Amino acid sequence: MFAIFEDGSHQYRVEAGDTLRVDFREAAKPGEALNFDRVLAAGTDSSGQFGRPLIEGATVVGEVVDTAYDPKIEVGKFKRRKGYIRHNGHTQKYTAVKITGINVPGLAE
Repeated sequence: MFAIFEDGSHQYRVEAGDTLRVDFREAAKPGEALNFDRVLAAGTDSSGQFGRPLIEGATVVGEVVDTAYDPKIEVGKFKRRKGYIRHNGHTQKYTAVKITGINVPGLAE
């Protein structure tokens, strides 16, 4: 069974057992459960269900694996013959979540 859910401004397609990276959650500790209730679509090989815009009562359950940083992004600006050089970098935090279950009422696995 798969599900497509929305978290923040991102949409994810997941199956049970998948690991994905979502936006950083400061309060999430490794081993805690996260529930995503904005499920847009879900289905199996033989049947499916689409929400309008959401499926009522559907949830995707995940377990927090880790919080970490993405690789550093380096930004350099340079204008020749003007004496203008700028350097900046950014590392984005994320939370890794392992999907443990997909619960959709009326849809059998």
